Amino acid sequence: MSNSIQDHDAELLLLIQNGDEQAFLRLYQSRQAAIYRFALHMSGSPVIAEDITQEVFLALIRDSIGYDPEKGSLSGYLFGIARKLVLRSLERGRLDIAINEQEDEGAFPDLSSSSDPLAELTHRETIENLRRAVLALPRRYREVVLLCDIEEVDYADAAAALGCPIGTVRSRLHRARALLLEKLHHERTSRMPLGSLKPIRCVI
Repeated sequence: MSNSIQDHDAELLLLIQNGDEQAFLRLYQSRQAAIYRFALHMSGSPVIAEDITQEVFLALIRDSIGYDPEKGSLSGYLFGIARKLVLRSLERGRLDIAINEQEDEGAFPDLSSSSDPLAELTHRETIENLRRAVLALPRRYREVVLLCDIEEVDYADAAAALGCPIGTVRSRLHRARALLLEKLHHERTSRMPLGSLKPIRCVI
């Protein structure tokens, strides 16, 4: 992450420590979506993800002085808090909620207004398959995929968030990508009609 962004974050945090509500709102609006997505894909529950997102920013208000720019970016710091809260939820058994928990209707595209409903459905099915595959990964692999591939956090910030060396992040990410490809390939072949396995003849 660039020094200018880190400097901007440091300025916002200083304003927040001095009670500037607008600074907090600006920080929340810029970071909230990424933290929510991470918590959602880690937990599989929109309800838990919303709770964790709120707790992350409440923790920041309570202990913003705990952030040290020398140890990494604010983004990595916030993901680290979110990760700890997800793990705490796991320990408390709060993640018994079904992974396919019903989401708000607004979360899905309106196919009736789409110029190509079939393409929209295919895209949505692909995203859903990927979401299931990510959720099925062991936690240590799921979190590196979410941070590095989904949220595009750099290795250094991911390492800070996970509390491990950069080399561990790289090796876990390599393994996680291999597992994802394996899971997605298995799902595709298991859903493929038997007839589609026969050679396709080209009729002219």
